Amino acid sequence: MYNICVIGAGYVGLVTAACLAEIGNRVLCVDNDRGKLERLRKGGVPIYEPGLNELIRKNRKSGRIGFIHSIKEAARKSDIIFICVGTPANADGGADLSAVEYTAQEIAGSMNGYKVIVAKSTVPVQTGERIRQTVERLTRGKYEFDVASNPEFLREGQAISDTMHPDRIVIGVESEKAGKIMRRLYAPINAPVVVTNIPTAEIIKHACNGFLSTKISFINAVANLCELVGADVKQVAHAMGLDKRIGASFLDAGAGFGGYCFPKDLDAFIHIAQKKGYNFELLKAVRSINKEQKKVVFKKVKAGLGKIKNKTIAVLGLSFKPNTDDIRNSIALELIVTLQRSGARIRAYDPHAMPKAARELKGVKFCRDAYAAATGADCLLVVTEWEEFRRLDPAELKKVMRSRFIIDGRNIFNPETMERFGFLYKGIGR
Repeated sequence: MYNICVIGAGYVGLVTAACLAEIGNRVLCVDNDRGKLERLRKGGVPIYEPGLNELIRKNRKSGRIGFIHSIKEAARKSDIIFICVGTPANADGGADLSAVEYTAQEIAGSMNGYKVIVAKSTVPVQTGERIRQTVERLTRGKYEFDVASNPEFLREGQAISDTMHPDRIVIGVESEKAGKIMRRLYAPINAPVVVTNIPTAEIIKHACNGFLSTKISFINAVANLCELVGADVKQVAHAMGLDKRIGASFLDAGAGFGGYCFPKDLDAFIHIAQKKGYNFELLKAVRSINKEQKKVVFKKVKAGLGKIKNKTIAVLGLSFKPNTDDIRNSIALELIVTLQRSGARIRAYDPHAMPKAARELKGVKFCRDAYAAATGADCLLVVTEWEEFRRLDPAELKKVMRSRFIIDGRNIFNPETMERFGFLYKGIGR
């Protein structure tokens, strides 16, 4: 059992803290947002992630997890310090490491003995060395410490499962001592452990997200070709996925990818390569395809309705993916703003993301359920593939909609079924 400090109570930090407590460690989670901390102390959770509330509640009750504002207090009590702060994109596409730098400085000012300082945030290669230099400079060699890279591979909506039952655990270290500690920390989790040096671990994270982004953009490009020749991308993707060299995951054609990680990490990887003198043309093409794919749904609306002004459009799904309330880089929000600029009236529904979306969007009617959103609509857009949308009754939709026009931006409906109920159905690549 270790005493652990997790700095940052966002999606990565909260899940990391809760899961490390669950496997038997004592964890202090630190954040500079006092409102967020107060909510956590009262038993609430500031994000929607299936199972997270229950896990935090359980470990608060057992005394294995706590929430405080002071990095200094938490760091001094800890053996291992996880940095889980945001690394947003700069204007040039590179990662903004100001929060990482600040955190490293705060840790340096809190040192009272040997610590392992772990970069969990997604950071550019050589950030671990930058953290080491900062702490070393400010502590002037007074305390022994090690830096480690331990990238996260969490999918929002499945983050707890991904942490407790991962495909692999990647640990980047420069000393045998740090390697032993990190291995021991993760011993309760049954998964392959890959131990490398720090730069390799940092590259692994960006390489994984870059490759997954490539799969998505590839199948979206195939989908666009399928529409031109009368093929069905769902069947193409199914056949491709049966090939063990390819696999079925991330071959779902749709309106493009959003979220906090993929767009940001793609930009950062391209930027890193450029700085080092390599032109990563493949990833530039992936980014370009995704940018164009985001426009596909709007083009379908325009083609189907002709005139968008004064038309009522129902948007189902606001989060960037299902099973989360995260709206960062949400394609749904981008689409709504574009439709509003063309004069559309928007009715929207999402199972969990409406409170956050309401702070970003103006003039949108947020509805109690999907049928309420569809009531009086000239067009229904599915933008996020929540499971409850798959179970919608076409007969009920037919009753409440003004016009029978559906654009399925995630290919969740059966085209033949929708057409049998009299809908003009438009999917992606089919």
